[in-house]
Amino acid sequence: MRDSEFFGHVTAVAPGKVNLSLRVGPLRADGYHSVASLYYAVSLFEEVTAAPRQDSAITVSVSERSSFTGTTHTDPESGEIITSQIPVDEHNLAYRAAALLRDALRERDAAVLTFPGTESPSYGVDLTITKNVPVAGGMGGGSADAAAALMACSALWEAGLTKEQLAELGAKLGADVPFAILGGAAVGQGAGETLSPLLTRGELHLVIVPASTGLSTPAVYQKLDQMRAEAGLQEENPDLDNDLVRAACTGDAELVATLMANDLQAPAVSMLPDLDDMMDAGMAEGAMQGMVSGSGPTVMFLARDAAAAAQLATGLQERLDVWAIPLHGPAPGARLR
Repeated sequence: MRDSEFFGHVTAVAPGKVNLSLRVGPLRADGYHSVASLYYAVSLFEEVTAAPRQDSAITVSVSERSSFTGTTHTDPESGEIITSQIPVDEHNLAYRAAALLRDALRERDAAVLTFPGTESPSYGVDLTITKNVPVAGGMGGGSADAAAALMACSALWEAGLTKEQLAELGAKLGADVPFAILGGAAVGQGAGETLSPLLTRGELHLVIVPASTGLSTPAVYQKLDQMRAEAGLQEENPDLDNDLVRAACTGDAELVATLMANDLQAPAVSMLPDLDDMMDAGMAEGAMQGMVSGSGPTVMFLARDAAAAAQLATGLQERLDVWAIPLHGPAPGARLR
């Protein structure tokens, strides 16, 4: 008997991430920017439960246990505050991941099922997402949902696919999905989807402060292009600092603090000036370094060790009445629970 038949469902988790460095190059012909990124998986996990269906439908729901269920953002044209909930249709990355895997398995079945009357399984699934990574916060929460959905559905449907095969499939959904499947630390190049996993032997301790307001990743990239054009700057092919990569692998927090960089920080701060005040507050509370995570608006701080991270989180909560979450990494990639 399959586990899915015994328990009636399969649950997988996948980590959120931060970019210890994010260098952005020129806009490519395919509409993406060339990047060089140091991905770092952290101990904040999305959870996706896949339950079988008798038909071929895919449904998505968000668990009441979720820490995050939506976000707000300001419309750039009208200035109006818009509240956005997590989509539960084909616009959800977990839905798209399940549909992508379903189509791939149907194609595989069509090539091997040659006996008359033999039918391919329906590959229907009910997905329930428990969100623990900030929504639209620059930490790859949606990509982690997709990674966990691929892992859970692969097990539910007994696809027999390896992590590497799931990562290759997940790359069709976005640059962050393969990393959420593999976890750990990696250098990302191209549009971020070309991953070079790193061997790590040390930990880093961080504190993140989620924002109540979200930022659109495409809008932040567009703002970066605008700021560079106005300044007359010529984009160069991006590259990572090799010393930073080595420091991240060994858990050398002091060196990481001096070399962290994010080309998207300036446009994110220009769109949400309060981020600057948040980073100043974190440094005043003893952070070794503060930076916008990815395209923001989540802010992350580097701490010397676990005790310092806990103290920093408490200090930020008391000073600013915000939710500050201590984390560590590198965290493992998507896995069954």
